[in-house]
Amino acid sequence: MANNHEDSLVVRPTQTLKGTATVPGDKSLSHRAVMFGALAHGDSHVRGWLAAGDTEASLRCVQTLGVHIERHSESELTIHGRGELRPAAGPLDFVNAGTGIRLMAGIMAGQPFGSILDGSEQLRRRPMKRIIAPLRLMGAAIEGDNDRAPLTVTPAQLQGIRYELPMASAQVKSAVLLAGLFADGETVVVQPGPARDHTERMLSAAGVDVVTEGNVITLRPGNTLKPMDFSVPGDFSSAAFLLVAGAIVPDSDLTLTGINLNETRTGLLDVLLEMGADIKVTDKGLEAGEPAGDIRVRYGALKGVEVGGETVVRMIDEFPVLMVAALRAEGRTVVRDAQELRVKETDRLAVMTAELRKMGAEITETEDGFIIDGPQSLEGGRVDGHDDHRIAMSLSIAGLVADEQTIVDDARCAGDSFPGFAETVARLGGQLAAQGQLA
Repeated sequence: MANNHEDSLVVRPTQTLKGTATVPGDKSLSHRAVMFGALAHGDSHVRGWLAAGDTEASLRCVQTLGVHIERHSESELTIHGRGELRPAAGPLDFVNAGTGIRLMAGIMAGQPFGSILDGSEQLRRRPMKRIIAPLRLMGAAIEGDNDRAPLTVTPAQLQGIRYELPMASAQVKSAVLLAGLFADGETVVVQPGPARDHTERMLSAAGVDVVTEGNVITLRPGNTLKPMDFSVPGDFSSAAFLLVAGAIVPDSDLTLTGINLNETRTGLLDVLLEMGADIKVTDKGLEAGEPAGDIRVRYGALKGVEVGGETVVRMIDEFPVLMVAALRAEGRTVVRDAQELRVKETDRLAVMTAELRKMGAEITETEDGFIIDGPQSLEGGRVDGHDDHRIAMSLSIAGLVADEQTIVDDARCAGDSFPGFAETVARLGGQLAAQGQLA
């Protein structure tokens, strides 16, 4: 792991966090904005787009497929859709973007030309069988390297299917629905429980005939995507780090504005409220078909909780930072049914447990979760972000409440989803900066 000073964050014990902040645009919506805009007939205008590592990778791949994207600023785009894609000269490189490669696999499966979808060594370790299997049932000609990237797609005529998801997964559901845009007949996805519904919401906003009844989503053929004009609300998964920080740093009072409040994403909000966190939510209406609003969080005593079942899917990206909150809560926190964390950018259960133990934490790692008895004091120390943005940011939040200085190595990856993370925390009073910049 790199110990380059430029890649490290220094975090010192912080007395309080105060103020109002925004967070970057929703990552899930930003991936979909460039993809759906590319397929639309006409110009789509997107404001508040997340300019981060993962989403920039999706944008470059769409450009490689012959789509002209005009950048008015870092976060404002016009996507000049022609309703079709063109063959790429080489492999599509999604770098670390798991969402990007899995959603685009569904789109590329229906194209009249072949393609190769690839990425970093980290991405090549992530499982792709979950999308390969249903796409093949639709007739797709898609091959993986031992069911992993690189994925090779050759042209094939797709047929609509009724697919029952073995597990609630927005990425698998989306891959099937996007392939369904190019298939003969209806495409029906049955999910065992709630999963992120950004794809259905945005497809509907683009005029696609997609209907959700309970846990059954039906996409009918013959769709032409219309161009869109919208602002991307703030990413709840990015707001999660500031929410936990506000809840555990003494005397804090933070307001986060314009956050995506889609209930398929806000499981952590419900869990923090159950833990006794002082949180108030103000709804502000819809943006891009997504509910948005402001969240105010103030410091207060937390208590341990049990988390499992459907809530897990609604907060799968937030468990690393929940670990930090649990260490400061009175009593026992038990998480189960979260085995999906083992196949993210890293094995987040194992990595967070190991890194927090370096700070003096006592955590019991289980096959599908963890057990933490709190409250516990953290000592500070030197920890590693493992090139995983959510690990690096979670460890940084832990450092704010440690007794001594913490150095988070390999932390530049925070920019994969939250550009300006350290600067945002510092503006609110957090003692956090790149190594060599903290006075």
